[in-house]
Amino acid sequence: MQKRLYNKEPLNKLLVVKKPMYISSNSYLNKIKRKYKNKKAGFSGTLDPFACGCLIVAFGQYTKLFKYLNKTPKKYKAVLWLGVTSYSEDIENIIDIKDEKTLDIIRIENEIEKLKGDIEYLPPKYSAKKINGKRAYELARAGIEVEMKKQIMSISDIKLLSYNHPFITFEATVSEGSYIRSLAQILAKNLNVVGTLSYLERLNEGKFFFENEKDLNPIEYLNLQENIFLADKSLLDDGKKISIENLENKNDGKYIIVFEDFFSIIQISDKEVSYILNKVTI
Repeated sequence: MQKRLYNKEPLNKLLVVKKPMYISSNSYLNKIKRKYKNKKAGFSGTLDPFACGCLIVAFGQYTKLFKYLNKTPKKYKAVLWLGVTSYSEDIENIIDIKDEKTLDIIRIENEIEKLKGDIEYLPPKYSAKKINGKRAYELARAGIEVEMKKQIMSISDIKLLSYNHPFITFEATVSEGSYIRSLAQILAKNLNVVGTLSYLERLNEGKFFFENEKDLNPIEYLNLQENIFLADKSLLDDGKKISIENLENKNDGKYIIVFEDFFSIIQISDKEVSYILNKVTI
């Protein structure tokens, strides 16, 4: 008899996995699905195949919560390898390796400090950014020329961890949608050197850290204000229309209503109440 690979009933589960280098986020998700024997799963915050680290994964109903999770700021550890030129700005597509001049560590610290704040940049062509429904790195690897649009990333904190020539190791806390490879290229340009990333690890996304894939309570991570339901919860069991009189907070906005065994996400607009998600099992 063939062994069943997946459970019939999807489980509700939220966790952080640690994606290894040189595997796409989608491919690693498939491994996680098989590990927990559930097909209904998704992830948030695509990591490029070259990168490793924190990847938020959800199963079951929790896959609908990604847009409400508090996932910022993001922190990365990166290593810039001086003297190396690469098409992809990492070690996957190296063009040339040469000796690069030794730098003064004080100068490196000063240039890194200058990177704090908002920076205009071009995302790498070899990145997970989507262009017309395709990942940019898929188009680049197929030899299709892509035009990247300038974006702004906010660097709230950045510091030098070590300099062991030719490797500069730094840590950066950045906004959503930032590309550390682009940040590394800006640093290299400001130092008047060439270089490419030899290592990139996402350490956390907001309060999400890798902790051996422990189960997380989604309510603790939702970026939503709690509202109190004043009537009997059986009204939500039945999915009946909610009267605004049954809510403690009657102001417009999106809210979470929490009970012992489930929670619901609602929206109030012009005194009308609608469900965004109803009866998400805890």
